[in-house]
Order: sequence, then C-alpha cells, then structure tokens
Amino acid sequence: MDLKIAVLAGDGIGPEISAVGVDVVSAVCARFGHNVEYAYAPVGADAIDKTGNPFPEDTYRTCLWADAVLFSAVGDPRYDNDPDAKVRPEQGLLAMRKKLGLYANIRPIETFDCLIHMSPLRKEIVEGADFVCVRELTGGMYFGEKLEGDERAYDTNLYTRTEVERILHTAYAYARRRRHHLTVVDKANVLASSRLWRKVARELAAEYPDVETDFMYVDNAAMRMIQDPRFFDVMVTENTFGDILTDEGSVITGSMGLLPSASTGEKTPVFEPIHGSWPQAKGQNIANPLAQILSVAMLFEHFDLLEEAATVRRAVKASLDANIRTPDIQVAGAPAYGTREVGSWITAYISTMH
Repeated sequence: MDLKIAVLAGDGIGPEISAVGVDVVSAVCARFGHNVEYAYAPVGADAIDKTGNPFPEDTYRTCLWADAVLFSAVGDPRYDNDPDAKVRPEQGLLAMRKKLGLYANIRPIETFDCLIHMSPLRKEIVEGADFVCVRELTGGMYFGEKLEGDERAYDTNLYTRTEVERILHTAYAYARRRRHHLTVVDKANVLASSRLWRKVARELAAEYPDVETDFMYVDNAAMRMIQDPRFFDVMVTENTFGDILTDEGSVITGSMGLLPSASTGEKTPVFEPIHGSWPQAKGQNIANPLAQILSVAMLFEHFDLLEEAATVRRAVKASLDANIRTPDIQVAGAPAYGTREVGSWITAYISTMH
C-alpha cells in the first residue's frame, strides 16, 4: 500500500514525540512492504511565528494532499499568559477540525495491567476497563454564535439533525465492532439541544437492533465513569460534554501520556495523542511518546491494516513489560528512559519481532 502522511509536529514536546511517531510508521511500513511518503507543515505557535496564522493555507493544502495527518500538539505559554491575544495556537487546531470536516473524535480508554497501580481508582474498579468515547467535534458551543462583553456573554449550543445523525452512525459502527453496547450521553432534562440528540438517537436505535442502546445524563455519566468504568463499551456525546468526559476518562489509566485519538469526517483523518504540548518539558527528552505511537496504531486501523496496528500495540505492551518507560510511568528504582530511547526500543522491536 502507498501512504501519504502529513506530519504536523506543532509546539512544545510536539516535535520530539512526532519524530518517534514517524519512526514507528516507517518501521511498520518497512516490515510489511508499504511505501510511505511524508510532508511536514507548521501548526499552532510554530505556524504563528512563521506565518502569523496558526493553520496556514499551505498547511491545509498539505493535509488535503495526504491520506492521513499525524498530529502532535499545540500550545505555548506566550499566549496562555496573554488574555488579549487575538491569535492563539489552539485556533489552529479548531481551524484544522473545521476545514477538514472532522466531526468525529474517537478516544479509546484502555487500561494496561502493568500500570493499574498508577490509576487513582482502586484496582477492583479499574481493572479491565476498556471503552471508547465518540465525541462530536465541529458543532455545539465551541462553534456556535458567541457574544462576549463586560456585562453579558453567551455561547450558542447549536446542533442540527444532520450533525447528530452522522455522529450517531459513527458511534453505532464502533459499537458493532466491539461489544454491541452504546450509551448516549446528554442533558435532555434541561437542554433543548440534548432533547434533539435523544429524539434522533431513539429513532436511529431501531436501525441497529443488534446494539443495546441506553441513555444517560452527563452528570450521571461522569459519576458512573468513576464508580464503574467497565459499564461502558461505546459512549457518544456532544462537543462540550465530550471534551470534559474524555479528559476525565483519560485519568482512569493513570497517565494522559498513554492515550491516542482519531478525528475523522469529510476529508483527511487526523491521528494524535490526547495530551497537550507540555512546554515546560520541551527539549528535555522526557516526554512519554506512547500516546503518539498508539495514534499510529489507530492510523493503520483506519486503513484496515489490522496486523500492522496489532504489531504497534504489541511493541508498546512489550516496552511497558520490559520497563522501557519514560519517568512519568517508570516503576520505583528502575532506570528512566528518554523519549528517543523509548522510541528507538519500540522501532527496533517492530523491526525484529517474530
């Protein structure tokens, strides 16, 4: 297979983990006989410094050229500490999602047996937790009409039937590939937009009789994720709720540095770790690259290259079992490995595994 990949490293630790992700893609493609071509483009603060635009037109064209985007992180404290800044790195991420039509954000929440002790939840609660959050990504308050003033402000949580239907179809497709259980999360007892979600979901449920569909208010879902995360198989929700719940879900594993995501929709799909740019660690070779590496596994899965994806996951598990880990997840008394060293170990494992 021929693959064209746009690499958007971004800011902070982005370039370091991005380099590891590219190495893993190359190792897998070499092992399985695929051809891969890369094109690099700026985004976020890096792009602002170079062009004044956090998502330049040239970067957009590079994304359209590609079969997939391997993205890392955006964010810079220069902008975090300036509330009057008119241009921000995060605007590049939102622009990328909007211009590529990336309406579905897929975040798997999966525990690793050797790291369960790092979870803030008791072992008997978290062990075996394995679910997917499907978040609508281009609608709701983040993109609706806004007013910001000194005395009055609002954000409009607007959704259309079409937007709700397409994300629900995506979620049902994931449920059919997993344990055939879908939980629709809303706030239909209060919000009109949520009542539309529930109405459409009840209608679509009839098209998926093989999937058990249930409904849960967002506050109850937040509690249930902590009390009984194993209840969930696939969860689907709107943009704002999904942003909050997926970050809550990420701590179940014990480290945000372990979790990848995919954003799919109308144009080129994007694969990225869920963590941020961690500018304080920039250039220190301490950032955990596993979320970026696991996003590579999701990239291969997107193209139905399932053996390739499984190879990446086996390599990650092997590195954890061998205690080849960055400081954030290393066991007490064991040597901590750097970003590059973990990446090199995993790419070597992929190249030589039987």
